[in-house]
Amino acid sequence: MNTQSIGQNLLDTADRLRDRELLFHGNHANLSVRSGERMLMTRGGDVAQLRADDLDWVGLDGSGQEAFQPTFREVIEMHAKVYSQRRDFGGIIHCHPAHLTAFAIAQQPLPAVYEPLLRLGIHEEVPVVAWAPRGSQESVEGILRAFVNPAISAVLLSNHGVLVAGADLGEALARLTALEEAAELVLHARALGGAKPLPKAAYEEVVGRQHQFQMTS
Repeated sequence: MNTQSIGQNLLDTADRLRDRELLFHGNHANLSVRSGERMLMTRGGDVAQLRADDLDWVGLDGSGQEAFQPTFREVIEMHAKVYSQRRDFGGIIHCHPAHLTAFAIAQQPLPAVYEPLLRLGIHEEVPVVAWAPRGSQESVEGILRAFVNPAISAVLLSNHGVLVAGADLGEALARLTALEEAAELVLHARALGGAKPLPKAAYEEVVGRQHQFQMTS
């Protein structure tokens, strides 16, 4: 995509976060799209009415941070280091949806018991990263340790929120949406005796059927 379409994709994704009620009351989030060795990123916290001049480019090495307010620069490294470690990621969303954030505050991993997660490549529980000040070396290193596992594309940030990634922003948004649904449903299931695990072979079977349909379409 060219620069203009990358920016529009980011703006559209922010609108979808709002429309799907994936933003909490303060509408706080940060989003980014990787392009080569740099990323286009939101420059502020409230993304409910995001505009093109709320975005700016910054290098994965941190160059270009001058366009960002000092108080927001602390999240730049969180995005940049994840992209540098996981070259399969092209879009990242960090926000505070109510049900996922409840798991983060309880410091409980989210089990992969909701079948739609499998279709989005999520077949292991979403881990919890230990609390540390936002953007600190301890926080970033905790996130990177979780993402060493190639099966992990989302992490819960203790007492804070969630960070979700994908090959592009569309995949990251789809994963975030399914994860928030899963978190809400798991909380409801606990009132009925608890969420039950999927069969051990469920992920392989789902992936196999997806591949079969792709081959015949």
